Amino acid sequence: MPILYVVATPIGNLEDISLRALRTLREVKLIAAEDTRKTRRLLTAYDIKTPMTSYYEYNKQTKLDYILNYLEKGDIALVSEAGMPGISDPGYELIVAASQRNIPVVPVPGPSAITTALAVSGLPTDRFTCIGFLPRRANARRRALESVAGETGTIIALESPHRLPAALNDILLALGDRKLAVCRELTKLHEEVFRGTVSEAIEYFKAPRGEFTLVIEGRGTKGKPPLTEAVEQQLHQIYLTGATAKEAIATVAGETGLSRKELYQAWLRLDKVWDREKDSCQKSGRS
Repeated sequence: MPILYVVATPIGNLEDISLRALRTLREVKLIAAEDTRKTRRLLTAYDIKTPMTSYYEYNKQTKLDYILNYLEKGDIALVSEAGMPGISDPGYELIVAASQRNIPVVPVPGPSAITTALAVSGLPTDRFTCIGFLPRRANARRRALESVAGETGTIIALESPHRLPAALNDILLALGDRKLAVCRELTKLHEEVFRGTVSEAIEYFKAPRGEFTLVIEGRGTKGKPPLTEAVEQQLHQIYLTGATAKEAIATVAGETGLSRKELYQAWLRLDKVWDREKDSCQKSGRS
């Protein structure tokens, strides 16, 4: 019976390809590639002549039947632009459809930006959550980050260079000023791993270039910090300086570990009290 091979390919350095992956790519009848131009460079480097067809985010539904029908003729290798197909890359729907038809799906493991970044991050590796590429829109991105604010394990996200500054600012707002590793161009010529806090990363990456994997410190095993009277007083002091809710919440979240959502709710509640106090003071001054 024909087999669908799910083949990991290098995330940068072409020498990271495995011997088994090379043999598989030579022996299959067809390679379904997310980016045929990048896969062509890999095939050319190792003198592999296997024909390719494109299979990417915007044609994965229309190409599904074609690939499944082709599997009746022989084996197919599924590859993504880089790393393991199906992990924040096209492949999931094809793998599910092949499984439903009782077509064997065989993994050929190898490079992954997620585990590579985690391994060199300097953050705990025993438990982690990967949320993939962060949403493009700011509101959706913040909601995605807030949804993992309580995670005790390390958090991993992927981001493009032109959205990195905005993403780092949203991480600061949603998660506080945690430790993180910003991994850039892993295994490539300009590979870089920045380790520090979110606020330090914001200062460092003023004009980011390359592909980024973000490894963010989890909240740890400590209990949820309480919203104390002292925290409310801290919010009030910042309020008196004329700072916005966004600025105040970012500051207090970083210092206390409280969630941005909880602090925002407190700000809305206390803001009414502070406004009444301000009005009362103004009336007393006029009288």
